[in-house]
Amino acid sequence: MKRTELAVHTGSRRGLFDITGECVDFVRGEGDGLLNVFVPHATCGVVIMELGSGSDADLVEALDRLLPRDDRWRHAHGSRGHGADHVLPLLAPPSISIPVVGGQLQLGTWQSIALLDPNPDNPQRKVHLTLLPG
Repeated sequence: MKRTELAVHTGSRRGLFDITGECVDFVRGEGDGLLNVFVPHATCGVVIMELGSGSDADLVEALDRLLPRDDRWRHAHGSRGHGADHVLPLLAPPSISIPVVGGQLQLGTWQSIALLDPNPDNPQRKVHLTLLPG
């Protein structure tokens, strides 16, 4: 099994952080298998979606409608509405798996892999990549 850890600097910005290139580089030349992407954080997740073309902003706006950043949350420390970040796994899980064939990710034409981090309180995130050969 091959593994590595990425450091993703999110700063105080909420949103999507593209890690597709790092994932492509990680599996390049590795043959067939399954890539697992995992974030060891309670307030962010991993998604596969089209990035750009307004999709990033649409996703953040949809999250804010579904999980308002106000004082309704019982989990109430950190920035205003931080409790909503702890409900994120309902919509964006902490891990995903992507098939790898011939050392290439089997993503669709417009699909990218992104860290979704709605929490502005943590400026640095870890992402674990694991390749299970097939």
